[in-house]
Amino acid sequence: MPVSSFKILCGVGLLAIFSSTISKSPALPLLVSHLGGGPSAIGLIASISACAGILFSFPAGILSDRIGRKRMLVFSAIVFATAPFCYLLVREIWQLALVRFYHGLATAIFVPVAMSMVADLYQQGRGEKMGWFSTATLLGRFVAPAVGGALLGITGHGQETGFHLVYLTCGLAGLVVLPALLLLPDVKVGHQRGSLPFSASVPGTWRDNVGPLLRHRGIMITCGMEAAILFAYGIFETFLPVRGVVVGLAAWQIGLCLSSQVITIALAKPALGRFSDLHGRPAQILVGALFGSLCMALLAIVSSFWSLLVASILLGLAISVVTSASAANIADLSKGGTHGSAMGILGSIMDLGHTTGPMLGGLLAASLGLQASFLSACAMLLAAGVVFYLGYPGDWRVTGKAFRNTR
Repeated sequence: MPVSSFKILCGVGLLAIFSSTISKSPALPLLVSHLGGGPSAIGLIASISACAGILFSFPAGILSDRIGRKRMLVFSAIVFATAPFCYLLVREIWQLALVRFYHGLATAIFVPVAMSMVADLYQQGRGEKMGWFSTATLLGRFVAPAVGGALLGITGHGQETGFHLVYLTCGLAGLVVLPALLLLPDVKVGHQRGSLPFSASVPGTWRDNVGPLLRHRGIMITCGMEAAILFAYGIFETFLPVRGVVVGLAAWQIGLCLSSQVITIALAKPALGRFSDLHGRPAQILVGALFGSLCMALLAIVSSFWSLLVASILLGLAISVVTSASAANIADLSKGGTHGSAMGILGSIMDLGHTTGPMLGGLLAASLGLQASFLSACAMLLAAGVVFYLGYPGDWRVTGKAFRNTR
C-alpha cells in the first residue's frame, strides 16, 4: 500500500473520530438536559454508543474478513455521513437514544476494521504503524471537545442553535469521510502465516475461522489486558474531574490534567509501537499494566494540582505502553485473513472494559468514597498483570530478535 494511502487512512481516522467525539463532548449531556432528562438519563444515553461497540465490533470484524475491509469501511462512512443530521430531528429522549445507537455503529465498525487494514498491510513495523493511526484518531478526539464547546458558546449552551451548529459540523466531517475512504484501494485480505492452527484457505465457515481465535489463550489474555487498562482509563476520565473539585482544583486545572493525558498518549504511541516492533510485545504489555496500577494508586492518594498533573501524564504513558503493543500483538498471533475477526474481538472486549469501569467505579465511590474507585482500577490492573504473567503461552520473557524468532 503506498504511503499516501496510509496517510489517507490516518486522515479519515482523524475526521471520523472527530465527528464521533464532537457529537457527545460536551454537547450530549447538555442536549439530554435540554430535552428534560436528568442524571440517570444522561448516563444511559452516554452508554448507548459504547453498547453498540460491544455488540457490533466483533461481527463487523468477521464481516470484513468475509467481504473485504473497504466495503465495511464504506458502510461505516455512510453512517458517519448520515447519523449527525438525525440529531437535528430529535425532540424526545427516546429518539436521541435511537440516534446514539445508530451513530455508535459507525465507530463500532470503523475502528476494528481500520486497524485490521493496517495489520494486513504492515508486517514489518506493524506496531509503529498502528501507533501512528491511533495518534491520528486521538488528535480528532482531542480537538473535538474544544470545537464543540466553542460552537455551543456562540449562542449559549442551552439554545437549539448551538446544538444545530455542533451537529452540522459533525455531519460535515462525516460527509468528508465517505469520499476519502473511496480513494483507498480495495486491498485483498492477506493470508499470511500466523501462529493459529488455520488451514491454508481462510474462507470456509466463520466458525472454523473464529473458533481458533476465541480458543487462543494469548489473544484472549491480551484482550483482557486491553480491557483492564481501558477499565482504568474509564474511571480516570469519569472521576478525575470529581476528584479535582473535591481537592479544590479550578476548572482549567482539571481540564489540563485530562488534556495532558490525551496528548501524552498521542505523542508516545508511535515511538512505543516501534519499541514493541524491536523488542517484543508481551513484556511491554505487562510492564505497562503494572505501571498503570501504580499510577491509579497515586491518583487516589495525591491531592495537589501538580501531583495530579504528573500522575495524569504518567497514566497516559502507561496506557500508551500497553495499547501500542496489544493490538499489534493480537495481529501477530492471528492470521492475515482473520485480522478483522481478531480486531473485532479486541474492540468488543475493550469496550466492555471501558464501559464497566465507570459503572463499578461509581458504585464504589458512592459506597466507599471516591478514592475507592481509583483503587479498584489499581487492583484490576494488578490482577490482570498476574493473569497475563501466569497465563500467557510460550516463552515470551525474551526480547528483540530472539522473541521474534520464537513466534
